[in-house]
Amino acid sequence: MSGDFAPGGDLHACAQIVEKGDAERFASVMAADVAARRVLFPIYAFNVEVARVPWMTAEPMIAQMRLQWWADALEEIAGGGFIRRHEVVTPLALAISAPVAERLQQVVEARRLDIERAPFDDVGAFWTYLGDTSGALTVAAAAALGDTDGRAARSYGLAVGLAGYLRAVPELEARGKQPLADGRPEAVKALADEGLAHLAEARRALKHVPKAARAAFAPAVTAGPVLRRVAQDPARVASGDLTPPEAAVRWGRLRGAFTGRW
Repeated sequence: MSGDFAPGGDLHACAQIVEKGDAERFASVMAADVAARRVLFPIYAFNVEVARVPWMTAEPMIAQMRLQWWADALEEIAGGGFIRRHEVVTPLALAISAPVAERLQQVVEARRLDIERAPFDDVGAFWTYLGDTSGALTVAAAAALGDTDGRAARSYGLAVGLAGYLRAVPELEARGKQPLADGRPEAVKALADEGLAHLAEARRALKHVPKAARAAFAPAVTAGPVLRRVAQDPARVASGDLTPPEAAVRWGRLRGAFTGRW
């Protein structure tokens, strides 16, 4: 591994944050080349840090202040001037451009919705949330690696975000959040079917994505199996029985690393 990832360095710290907080993205980045890791680890570490802010305190004002800290850091990166010293912010500033920093602002703003435990107003609001979190994150990661199109990245991000969110439903309920606007089996199946449609759309658009940027799509390796399980049996969401077999995940990750397709 590159010396950039030596223990004690910022990139090593980012990798550790992702390993502890987002195991699937960590595995996907480790399958990428070193150049992609320098870009993806800071972006995904940022995402882990921002996503957990609403759950770190019962005080909404404190959570808002912490999210604002990240919004301010991104504003500094986008402005190109002074950038605060931080184990994630510093390597993030080296990895992304001003437009990518502005895209990541969507992620911060969307996470403010997690501070209040209120349910989504409707299914449309839920998809907007997925687009502003996982969708914006995937678009930003792909753009930082050279993707100028964005269509495949957004569709992949929606599918990956939905799969991850459905897997988290039992934990979200345990934390006092009503996670779905409509929890009826037919409504949950409709969500999964739409997620699979986004995944298919993304695969069709993947031809517009340069090879170097396809490492940003690797987390999608589990999205298809998870969404197909939900479509077949929506009750699996409540039971938490959505994790695909490890052997299938490893094979999908290996195939993606060699073919650039997931």
